[in-house]
Amino acid sequence: MPALFSPFTLRSLTLKNRLVVSPMCMYSAQDGFANDWHLVHLGSRAVGGAALIIQEATAVSAAGRITPDDLGIWQDDHIPFLRRITEFIKAQGAVAGIQLAHAGRKASHASPWKGGEALPEQAGSWTTVAPSPVPFTAAEPTPQALSVAEIQQVVANFQVAAGRALAAGYQVIELHAAHGYLLHEFMSPLSNQRTDAYGGSFENRIRLLVEVVQATRAVWPAELPLLVRISATDWTPGGWTVDDSVALAAVLLNHGVDLLDCSTGGNVAQATIPVGPLYQVPFAERIRRETGMPTGAVGLITLAQEAEAIIARGQADLVLLARELLRDPYFPLHAAQALGAEVPWPDQYLRAKPR
Repeated sequence: MPALFSPFTLRSLTLKNRLVVSPMCMYSAQDGFANDWHLVHLGSRAVGGAALIIQEATAVSAAGRITPDDLGIWQDDHIPFLRRITEFIKAQGAVAGIQLAHAGRKASHASPWKGGEALPEQAGSWTTVAPSPVPFTAAEPTPQALSVAEIQQVVANFQVAAGRALAAGYQVIELHAAHGYLLHEFMSPLSNQRTDAYGGSFENRIRLLVEVVQATRAVWPAELPLLVRISATDWTPGGWTVDDSVALAAVLLNHGVDLLDCSTGGNVAQATIPVGPLYQVPFAERIRRETGMPTGAVGLITLAQEAEAIIARGQADLVLLARELLRDPYFPLHAAQALGAEVPWPDQYLRAKPR
């Protein structure tokens, strides 16, 4: 059996293989509500054989949306349709996960195919927040620095959202602390210029993430996994580094985090990033090797043989795919064939299974 199709256990859950649907924003919700697009998008990847389906960045508050079209989980009314999605995913033998997020200073934008720019007031913009009044680019609105009381409200929003995720049937939560969104903004000295308990030292800059982890774990069952997505480096001098990520992993291991999903970048608009196949895998490998924290590798992984090598070499424990699963929702089934693994196909598709 290829390593990519070996099972992997996180707490009480055993994933049937190491292939994960990376959370990808669909910008297709209205007032935060999921709809048939999300059901078909996520459900088809479960039919396609992925072991874990992580739903896109789902806002813990309306102000935490990247765009007006983002999914949300800030009210109980969001739960029923989300439960419909999780029930379908589970029926395919996959695990349903959700990424909880707050966009921070990168909120209040138009969706990518609507221009992707900061929303003007006449288009329904809202006030963005951040650790410090430092805009993402000079052309964007200056965010409002969060007060300590407002920071605690953010923590509470994540906690309540975690409870709603449980009620909706999710079995994995991933906290979004990457790509220049709020939790990452606090972690990086390039965006965090605070002088209170949430700024300055490494311990202070990771304080919000640690508090969100603790608050989430307080309501998330002990038998279910908690993941965190990080940007392992800002790719910019003076920013968050891979050394910081290694140190963070050691801290999070002691606070009930079960795996780090290792992406990079997103907090510096003009960062020079050496994008290419497998370019982020070394970060997942180093964190795993030096701390013992299980990791997920993500970023321009497109071939079954690449994914197999990552697991077989011990570079990561899971492989998260994004664009490749948009191109081919059945990548896991095709990868199994390419690697000589025998995996079950949906009964409805057996007539198409290669002999």
